[in-house]
Amino acid sequence: MSTSKVAIMTGAGQGIGKGCAIEMAKAGYVVSLMSPSDRSKKLAEELGGLGRSGSVLNGNDLEAMVAETMATYGRIDAVVSNMGHGGSVPDTIKTVGFDPDFEGPLLDLSDELWHESLDMYVLNVVKLARLVTPIMIKQGGGSFVNISSMNAVEPRAPYPMTMLRGALHSFAKLYGDRYARHNINMNNLMPGFCENVNLSEHARTSIPAQRPATFSEIGQACVFLASEGARYINGQNILSDGGMNRAVR
Repeated sequence: MSTSKVAIMTGAGQGIGKGCAIEMAKAGYVVSLMSPSDRSKKLAEELGGLGRSGSVLNGNDLEAMVAETMATYGRIDAVVSNMGHGGSVPDTIKTVGFDPDFEGPLLDLSDELWHESLDMYVLNVVKLARLVTPIMIKQGGGSFVNISSMNAVEPRAPYPMTMLRGALHSFAKLYGDRYARHNINMNNLMPGFCENVNLSEHARTSIPAQRPATFSEIGQACVFLASEGARYINGQNILSDGGMNRAVR
């Protein structure tokens, strides 16, 4: 069994997922990474962990990742689920920024896209929780961090699929209520615009910080939420958006 803490991470091949994987490794975690491409394998080699190709939409891939991680390291201390849009999202809803006059194809989105997005944003987290929770209970605790979106709590027209992240947030709350007694927590980290986005000037100036987040900043927030120091934070939605969301909650 590994003497270091172990984190399994999905969507870790690039972008936010890669940033979180790098910061988790810096914090001393052994990482087990999965993404649809070979990028997670290459990153895992660099970070001294496991890497595999697979999809969060495929339950067999999730089971294989958990099984290989346990066979190799004998423990799982953190699960970081990074979920992006399904591959069939129309170009018309990939607009960067927020235009109040934006007219997106809300009613033209297919049922297939809605179902794919539900699987992408919500059900993969449920499936991983089923697989890993018994392991964490036996170990005496653990953490789940779901990478969500600032748009989940303040919906914006160009990003309609993020409304489904609201279901993810509700699941995290129910999960936290149920498994906090076992020293396990689940929280949602909600990034705003990140460094890989070519922001319009309107979008940039709408952020009080006047800049997008770096992947490292999102990754460091992920490290904190996975740490013992955040164990009393449970079922919560944590914004990391430079102050862009306006509502006071």
